[in-house]
Amino acid sequence: MNAETTAFHLPAPLWRRLAALGYDLFAMAAVVMVTIMVCLLLTAGTLDPSALWYRLTLLAALGAYFLASWLRGGQTLGMRPWRIRVCTASGAAPRWRQALIRFAAAAAPLLLLALTPWTGAGSAIALVLLVWALDFAWAAFDPRRRALHDLAAGTELRQRL
Repeated sequence: MNAETTAFHLPAPLWRRLAALGYDLFAMAAVVMVTIMVCLLLTAGTLDPSALWYRLTLLAALGAYFLASWLRGGQTLGMRPWRIRVCTASGAAPRWRQALIRFAAAAAPLLLLALTPWTGAGSAIALVLLVWALDFAWAAFDPRRRALHDLAAGTELRQRL
């Protein structure tokens, strides 16, 4: 273990995790906007927002942002100012499989948006937010402050003193 990984040894509190997520919303918005621009250029402005390929492209772009961040330094742009990083229980950087599982588990509630035709957009979005709240709330009760997506991936967030 090098000095960089040993510097991050305390479990990150939930408020730091949520603050970093708030910062990451700006980075995610930028990734989505650039992806939309590229898709519009590729379709000569005739983009169908309900097309499956388009939705999967947006998801893949966001996945690339998170996977690249977690695998290269263990931190997204939002995690850096809050001095937290994703790591394994031993403090090592997550492996590809762990990062992919972490992203998939965290993004899985978005599948509930498929209920929109039956529940309406507002209810579907509220359901997604509720599931995410439960996912993050788990960290308040876990001794190592892991959210459910961290438990699924075998990762945790640690903070630097």
